[in-house]
Amino acid sequence: MPRIRRCRFKGCHNPAFMPHFYCKKHMKYEADYLAKREQFRTHKQSRQSRWRYNHITRYRNPVKAEQNKFYHSKQWQSMRTIVLNRDYSLCQYCKALGRLKEGNIIDHVLPVERYPEHMKDLGNLVTCCGQCHYWKTRFEEKYYGTGLHGQPTKNPPITDVKLIAKLSQKLRNEHALKRK
Repeated sequence: MPRIRRCRFKGCHNPAFMPHFYCKKHMKYEADYLAKREQFRTHKQSRQSRWRYNHITRYRNPVKAEQNKFYHSKQWQSMRTIVLNRDYSLCQYCKALGRLKEGNIIDHVLPVERYPEHMKDLGNLVTCCGQCHYWKTRFEEKYYGTGLHGQPTKNPPITDVKLIAKLSQKLRNEHALKRK
């Protein structure tokens, strides 16, 4: 005997034969229902991966745990406010390239992973937009060897925002050419 369930169509009590969710009369709604289920499943996975990043990856070693703790401190919040006000909430990397764009991310010019002694230095902090932050992070991975699986390099530190902006822009352009 086949397994059955009640049809999912509102008000319909006809049997739907598994693996279907709708009876023969309402079978046209099956595809939409399955698409919604898939969308929810994908969203749930996204939530799970976000949770994993925030609760496991960020605390993968004692150094990272200490850094993350700092970013939740009152000291960081006040430093962040000072830098945003100092830079008028404008992305300093875009500004160095001659563009004006609002930014709300505070970035360390010298990466904390390689230069932890400059973590609380206001002179090492700038405001940037999300796009510049993404490409600067890719630049740091390549130049300094930062990141989860990066191998530290012996490259000298770069503190000039304009030079960092140009090098990040160059990396962005190279990536765009590869995609074409």
